[in-house]
Amino acid sequence: MRMIFVRHGEPDYEHDCLTDRGLRQAEAAAERLKDTGIEEIYASPMGRAQQTAACTAGKLGLPIHTLDYMHEISWGGPGLPDEGHPWILSERMICRDNCDLIACDWRKHPYYATNAVVRYYNLIAGNLDRFLAEQGYTRDGVRYYCAAGQEKTIALFSHGGAGGCALAHILNLPFPYVAAMFPFGYASVIVVDLPVRPGEYVHPILVRYEGEEPSVRYK
Repeated sequence: MRMIFVRHGEPDYEHDCLTDRGLRQAEAAAERLKDTGIEEIYASPMGRAQQTAACTAGKLGLPIHTLDYMHEISWGGPGLPDEGHPWILSERMICRDNCDLIACDWRKHPYYATNAVVRYYNLIAGNLDRFLAEQGYTRDGVRYYCAAGQEKTIALFSHGGAGGCALAHILNLPFPYVAAMFPFGYASVIVVDLPVRPGEYVHPILVRYEGEEPSVRYK
C-alpha cells in the first residue's frame, strides 16, 4: 500500500484558505499526482488542506474523506522558550544542545514535557494506527503486522505539523528530528510504501520526497 502525504499550498492563514499562488501550487501538485494511481483521498478538515485536496480530487473524480484528527497541531506551555514552537526548539535541540534524539524520549525532554504539541502528536499517532489497522496493518512496537494489506494508493492532504507527526510516527522517528530534517514545504509530496505480505511483519519504506524549502516552518 502506498501512502502519499501532501502539504497544502501557500495559505492565507487568517481566512484558512489558499492564496492565488497556493492555488497554483495545488493545481501543480494535482498534475504531478494524476498518474500515480491514487484510489482514495483523505484530508484535514481545515480549509487550506481541503482546497489543496480538491484540486487532485477534481482531476481524478474522487471524493474527499475528512480526517478530523489531521487538523493542524498547536503548541506551547508554561515557561517554554520560543513559546514552545516545535520547529525552533527542534533545531535548538540538534544544533545548540547536541541532543541525541534517538537515545532519549523526546516527549520527556524539558522543551516538550509540558508542550501542547505532545498531546496532538499522541492524538494523531493513535488515530493513524487505527486507520492503518483498517487497511490491514496492525502496529506492533516499531513494526506492522500485515493481516490483509492491499495493493492500492491513498493520498493524505494535511499540514506541516500534523503531517510531520504522522510521518514521524509511521517511520518510527522522533518528531523533533522530522521537524528539523524534513522541510515540509508548501505542496510538498512525501511517499511511503507499506509492503503487502499477508501474514508477515513489515516496516514502512520512504520512497520519495519532493518539495521546496519552506519559507514558513509551521502550520
